[in-house]
Amino acid sequence: MRILNEFKEFAVRGNVIDMSIGVIIGTTFAKIVESLVDDVIMPPFSLIFGQVDFSNMYINLSGQHFDTFSEAQEAGVPMINYGAFLNHAVHFLLIAFVLFLFVRQINQIRRPQEDPLLNMKTKVCPHCCQSMAFKATRCPSCTSELEDFRGPVKQHPTYVRIKRKSSS
Repeated sequence: MRILNEFKEFAVRGNVIDMSIGVIIGTTFAKIVESLVDDVIMPPFSLIFGQVDFSNMYINLSGQHFDTFSEAQEAGVPMINYGAFLNHAVHFLLIAFVLFLFVRQINQIRRPQEDPLLNMKTKVCPHCCQSMAFKATRCPSCTSELEDFRGPVKQHPTYVRIKRKSSS
């Protein structure tokens, strides 16, 4: 009975359940991607490049002549089926590309948006190339004094007018 309790504790633990749900979703998603490649992407490739099904391509090692791949396979002759390999390679590349596009979009959704004013809020030290606040006059990394690249600020004299209330 102790083994059953331990197994129940193991099976109900969150990581195992999460992993099993991930596997189920992954296999379902793989079928969706495979259908996308086979039913949506491959037909235009077939239209552009002609034959995309390479499964009938092979090298006959027996020296006998066969008209089709299936005849050679039924005869049981030794052969190199490079066409099946090419089919799988093209299929893999297309699925990998579709998954790349999918993951790229997910990462763009997940990634926090950068502050568009970041370049206006910071500047780079010309001596050590460290980023610092835009208003800094001394680099916090190398402690070198920084010149204001905007040039000297022209200050105009400030005039203050004081009006006295008339005491009438």
